[in-house]
Amino acid sequence: MKPRILVVEDETHLAQGLKYNLEAEGYRVSLVDNGAVASKLLESDPHSFDLIILDLMLPGMSGYAVCNRLRELNLNVPVLILSARSLSEDRSRGFDVGANQYLTKPFDLDELLARIRNLLRLHPRQESEQPSKPFSNKINEVHFGRAHINFETYEVLVGENEVKLTHKELQLLRYFVENEGRVISRQELLAEVWDLSGEMQTRSVDQFMLRLRKTFEADPAHPKHFLTIRDAGYRFVGDPKEEQQDGASAS
Repeated sequence: MKPRILVVEDETHLAQGLKYNLEAEGYRVSLVDNGAVASKLLESDPHSFDLIILDLMLPGMSGYAVCNRLRELNLNVPVLILSARSLSEDRSRGFDVGANQYLTKPFDLDELLARIRNLLRLHPRQESEQPSKPFSNKINEVHFGRAHINFETYEVLVGENEVKLTHKELQLLRYFVENEGRVISRQELLAEVWDLSGEMQTRSVDQFMLRLRKTFEADPAHPKHFLTIRDAGYRFVGDPKEEQQDGASAS
C-alpha cells in the first residue's frame, strides 16, 4: 500500500504544490490548513498516516503544539517540519517537541523528497499501528441497520423498499463501509471519492452526507451510522450496539 502523508500547511499554493509533487512520487496525500483541526484528526484516527509534513505558523494551534501533542499520545509517526523559521532556537524547539527532520523554506524539492524517503525507510509503520480496517478492503456486499447493499449489482434495499442511489452516492457509501470505524476527513473524501484537491471550496461532501442519512438513518437528525466528528470529518458505524458494548467493556 502506498504510504500516506498528511500535509499541515496554511499556504494554499504551497500545500497544493506539495500534494501534486508527492502524488507524482506515488504517495497518498491529505491536506489540512489548521493546527487544531490537524491535532483533532490525528487524535481521532492516530494511525492513519505514515508521515506528517508540518508547518509551524498555523492558525488555531502552532505546529510546535501539534507535534508535542502527538508525542504526548505516544505516536511515533515521523514528523518533518517545513517552516520559514530558520533560527537555531526554532530548530532546537522543533526537535525538543519531537520532530524528526527540520527543513526551512524556501526548500529544494529533491532534498524534501530524499528526506521523506529516508524517514519512511527508518520509521516503517508497525503492524500494531495499522488501522483496523484497511483503506482498500474491497467489500461487495454489506448489511447494516435495515439496509442491504450489493455494490456489484447496485441493488439497495432499506427494509423491503428498493432505493436508487447514484453512482457517486454508491462510491461514497462504499468508501465509508471499507473504512468502517475510521474517522475520514472531508479532504480525504474529496481526494479519494471525487478525485479533487482537498483544498477546493465545495459543499459536495456535506450534501451527499445529508442524502445518505436521509436514505439510511431511522432519524436523520440523530444519526447512528453516519456520524459527524467535529472538526475532523465523518465516521461510519455499521452496528452501533456493538460499538456501545465495546465502549462499555473498555470503560
